[in-house]
Amino acid sequence: MGLSWQQGPLSPGAIGRFLVPEPLPQRLLYAERLRRRMRVRFGGTWVADSQDVLVLFEPGRYPVAYFPETDVSADTLQRTEHTTRHQDLGLTCWYTVRAGQRNAPRGAWQHIDLPAYASELQARVAFAWPAMDAFYEEDERIVGHAADRIFWRLASSSRLSDRRQERKRAVKTRQSDAGRRPAARRKLGDQGEFTL
Repeated sequence: MGLSWQQGPLSPGAIGRFLVPEPLPQRLLYAERLRRRMRVRFGGTWVADSQDVLVLFEPGRYPVAYFPETDVSADTLQRTEHTTRHQDLGLTCWYTVRAGQRNAPRGAWQHIDLPAYASELQARVAFAWPAMDAFYEEDERIVGHAADRIFWRLASSSRLSDRRQERKRAVKTRQSDAGRRPAARRKLGDQGEFTL
């Protein structure tokens, strides 16, 4: 269960309730420190690297990681004229992310007119998940975009993905070998290669 997704406590479809004497606001945002190193890779370089990431949960949205401006590589962000207004966090400016020979228009954003209750997000930048090449928590790549913080750390899934790729290669090898020598029996050798 995610905090702000599906039937989580901050989602519009929450099935439980907070046990408080007064009703909660219609939209409740929740921010917490990740307490782990997080990095963003784009255009063959690390564009952000921080041990001070703030994760924002808001109703009906995936969690978003906000990096301190000081932990974003110099000359990576180019501010655009495009702005939007977040219903809770105010004016938002957008950036083109530049690294190597690549550009990601509207690849990052920053809330620049924050209300006092959201001051933790001051001077922090978020990167658009699909626009970047990869996100890492510690040294493990975060696979996909999870709807829940529980799934942010997918080291085992990453290794599982590697095993699936190895299996696919092995099947392709068997299929191509089977076309040449259909009667030959094959087994998996000690080093993971197929032998006759």
